Amino acid sequence: MREVRRQERLLREQWEAARRQVRQWGGVGDGERRVLAQLLVLTVRGWRLLVGRDRSGNASGNVLLVGPGGVFVVGVGEADAVRDEDAAGLLAATKVAESAVASLGMSPVAVQPVMVLAGQSLDRGLGRIRLLGEQQVGPVLLAQPRRLRAESVRAIADHLERVLPGCEGLVLEQGAAPDTTRQDSPDGLFDLDGLREAALEGARRTPIEQWMTFLHPDQVALVRRNWSGPARISGPAGTGKTVVALHRAAHLARRTTGRILYVTFANNLPRVQSTFLRTMAPAVADRVDFRSLHSWAQEFLQERGVPVRLNGDKAETAFSLAWKNLGRGSRLAQIDPGPAYWREEIDYVIKGRGLTRFEEYAVVVRKRRKAGLHRTQRQSVWELYEEYEARRHERGVHDFNDVLSLALGEVSRETEERGGPPYAAVVVDEVQDLTLVGVRLLHALVGDAPNGLLLVGDGQQTVYPGGFRLTDAGIDIRGDRGQVLRTNYRNSRQILDAALAVVADDAFEDIDGEPTPGRRDVDLTYHDGNVVRVAEPTVDAHDRELVGALKALPDGALADTALLCASKWALGHYQRLLARAEIPVCQLEQYDGNPVDAVKLGTYRRAKGLEFKNVFLPRYDAESAVGTPGTDTARERAELRRSQLFVAMTRARDLLWLGSVADPPAR
Repeated sequence: MREVRRQERLLREQWEAARRQVRQWGGVGDGERRVLAQLLVLTVRGWRLLVGRDRSGNASGNVLLVGPGGVFVVGVGEADAVRDEDAAGLLAATKVAESAVASLGMSPVAVQPVMVLAGQSLDRGLGRIRLLGEQQVGPVLLAQPRRLRAESVRAIADHLERVLPGCEGLVLEQGAAPDTTRQDSPDGLFDLDGLREAALEGARRTPIEQWMTFLHPDQVALVRRNWSGPARISGPAGTGKTVVALHRAAHLARRTTGRILYVTFANNLPRVQSTFLRTMAPAVADRVDFRSLHSWAQEFLQERGVPVRLNGDKAETAFSLAWKNLGRGSRLAQIDPGPAYWREEIDYVIKGRGLTRFEEYAVVVRKRRKAGLHRTQRQSVWELYEEYEARRHERGVHDFNDVLSLALGEVSRETEERGGPPYAAVVVDEVQDLTLVGVRLLHALVGDAPNGLLLVGDGQQTVYPGGFRLTDAGIDIRGDRGQVLRTNYRNSRQILDAALAVVADDAFEDIDGEPTPGRRDVDLTYHDGNVVRVAEPTVDAHDRELVGALKALPDGALADTALLCASKWALGHYQRLLARAEIPVCQLEQYDGNPVDAVKLGTYRRAKGLEFKNVFLPRYDAESAVGTPGTDTARERAELRRSQLFVAMTRARDLLWLGSVADPPAR
């Protein structure tokens, strides 16, 4: 109780000292003085306050506040409502502050405009601006998530004071203010490289959800860049492509009046990415739509009254009957007797590329398909496709490719009638997993507008068969609109080397048509990491080692851990195993990006776009070959499985656990 009274007395003393100090400032109203006094008290808690001064020395314009929660550009009003000119002035000052900190490698997300209304009690948004009442400003700012370390606060405030004319740094002039609020080096400069490394190390110590939104200072310019048309960001695993895409979406939402569409193929990623953006930039989160491509297309068609009769089971039955009638005894069965390969041919090559005539299919280059097909064999495929379509129509259902084709037709029609795109910008993550029709659809939403379309992805991380080139979609990436990231911020050298060994011999062609070797050179940001390999003679012994390793993790580490499986069959096995061991589990299907103290459990494919401090891959080498060994189709499947395994391995940041069984039982 005595300590509480002491703290209350100290706070009153600080408040009175701040009020005495601001009384000396001319050109300031009573309400503004009270707000400035509150901001001045924050300097005792490690914040830095910068106030503009006119030629007479009076306070003028907006103030800047730099603290653990970021950089805040603060305007003060004394009316019940915010005037348009005041809001415009605050946003203009925010833009100046963003430009000033960009040279430090600071993300625009960390610069936030705040308007404080003296004498009012409120907390709400006004577009990008956060409106706060006089009593809310202190508690709200102190409650902000920690974005900056103490040394970063000092360096950024010093920099702003130097580069912004008439901007003066102020601290509370009383004994309670610690000397650590200002520690300038003798020449007034600071170690920029040290600041960046400190930011990187600080981010690594945070929960994995915060790490997954950390934008390295070297990537800030990419987030803020103006592109004259469609742009592409590529690069090896771990180079921060998704982080750049998220910060880019927030930046565009602040710079435009229209809505932003952020699309990926997997249906679990939009929930996670939406959570991340709400944490990063709550003021603009409602203006960015996070959707999987197919769910967006379905809703788009339903809103326009276009019937969608999607039924995967009935479509699968239609194909099974078509294969039974035309495929099983045809020349196609001699190439690959399994119907799955030919279903993929229809899904990814014929319908995925929007082919409607045999002559188109007869000459198309079948990207990433290793089984060469001459004209008569392609004729057999086309006949199978037509039989499938006939039986699908009989049942009155659509498949997933139909949904995208219908949406593309509707978008093209609307664009012609309306004459303008429905979105201000579209960001596409993991673009290599989409079909050609899917990419055409997203391109049609914004066309070639400046800053309209951003495609993010890496062909080496393809987890689905088939492929295409951007030129096939009518997308021309010119000059600096094609950016390749080359610094891996995620994986340690040991983890990356283990993953690259899996795909070292698998050269690939990315969607820009560039042939690329399987082992690519990347720059690494040093941090410790480890690969643990466990080989046991039986499945039971392997699983005991796995459970023991999970239980040996430090307290709280399960929240940053994933167990990934190659198949749904394996997923069920390990879900039961962890349940018996009383290890909490969160299915990646339900994971929404909020921290949860449980192992994330999912397939390799579901892990796309995510990362974890610890990744466990039980029986990672147990998947047997499908099809006749030595055939082109078997080699194609093996390469695809290696790509999927590579994706799973590169999700690991600090620990990669690889388990194998000498003689796994037949399934």
